[in-house]
Amino acid sequence: MPAAAAIEVEQLKKSYRSGLFRRPFEALKGVSFRVEQGEIFGLLGPNGAGKTTLIKVLLGIVRRSGGTAKLLGRPAGDRSSRLKVGYLPENLRIASHHTALTALEYYGKLSGLSSAEIKAKRMGLLDSVGLADRTRESVKKFSKGMLQRLGLAQALLHDPQLLILDEPTDGLDPVGRSHVRSVLNQLKEDGKTIFLNSHILQEVELVCDRVAILDRGIVKALGRVDEIAPAQHEGVELDLAIAGGKDDILASLESRDIVVWEVNGDGQYNVRLRLRDQAAVDRCIDELRARGVSIIDLSRRRLTLEDAFLKLFQDPSAAQPQRSDAETP
Repeated sequence: MPAAAAIEVEQLKKSYRSGLFRRPFEALKGVSFRVEQGEIFGLLGPNGAGKTTLIKVLLGIVRRSGGTAKLLGRPAGDRSSRLKVGYLPENLRIASHHTALTALEYYGKLSGLSSAEIKAKRMGLLDSVGLADRTRESVKKFSKGMLQRLGLAQALLHDPQLLILDEPTDGLDPVGRSHVRSVLNQLKEDGKTIFLNSHILQEVELVCDRVAILDRGIVKALGRVDEIAPAQHEGVELDLAIAGGKDDILASLESRDIVVWEVNGDGQYNVRLRLRDQAAVDRCIDELRARGVSIIDLSRRRLTLEDAFLKLFQDPSAAQPQRSDAETP
C-alpha cells in the first residue's frame, strides 16, 4: 500500500455566521490538494484568503462544514495524528517568566515528554535555531525574531513527523531567515514534511517544493513554483545591457515591445524586451549585431513567484482554479 499523504483535503468547506442577522460567510469553498510526505509545501494568499481557517481545520481547532481533511491518514483533529504534528503559530505567546530552557520544559510536558527526554533534546534544538547563548535569559527580553526561533524549537521538541509553520520567518533579519531555511532543508533531508504559511514570497520560492495560492476560500493555483510562474506569462522577456549608437539601437528594436529603457552612462543602455518566442529572440540579437551594437550582458528573465502572485490578483482572468474547487450546488 502506498504511504498516506501527510495532508489531504478534498472539497473542504467552512462557513461561519456573523453579524446582527447571522449571515453565513464561506471561508473555504471546496478546497482540494495533497501534501506528500517528505516535501515542503507552501500556502500563499492575501489577507482574508482563508489560510488561517484552513490551518485551524487541519489542527482540529475548528470543525469543517463539508468535505474531508486528513493528517497522516487520519481525520483532522484525531489525537493520534496530532501527536505527530509540530505547530508554530504566527504569534506564539510565551509567559514572560520563562527562559528558553523552562519554555521548552513546559511545551515538552504538553507534548507528553518526560523531563529526561526534554533535557536530552533542548540544548541541541536551541543551538540549531541559534539560541544556544540565550538559554537562561528571560523571554521578555527576546525580540520577535528570537521568539520565532524559540517557537520553532518547541515545534520540533517531540520529533514530529509533520510540521505546520505559520509565518516562521516573520520578524527575522536576512541572516536569521537564511538560518531557518537551512533548518527546514535539513528537516526535509531527515524525512520530515513541512506545511508552510508565509507572506514572504521570496522565502517560499527558495524553500518550497510546491505551493497552493488561496484566495477567498478558493485555490487559484497549485503546483511547483516553476509550473505556476511561467503559466502566468506568455512569451519571453529579455534583459540586455547594450552599447552603441542610439539610432542604431532604436532601429534594431523598432516594432518590438520595450518594457524598460534606462540610460546606463557612457553610451550604454539597459533594455528589457518582451518577445514572442525564441525565434524572435534570435532575430532581435542578429539585427542588433548586424548594426554594430555591442551586447555587454544578456539574460532571459524568469518570472518569479511574486510576479505570478501579483498577476493572479491583478488579472482575474489569469486564475487557474482546480476543477475540484468548484462549489457544489
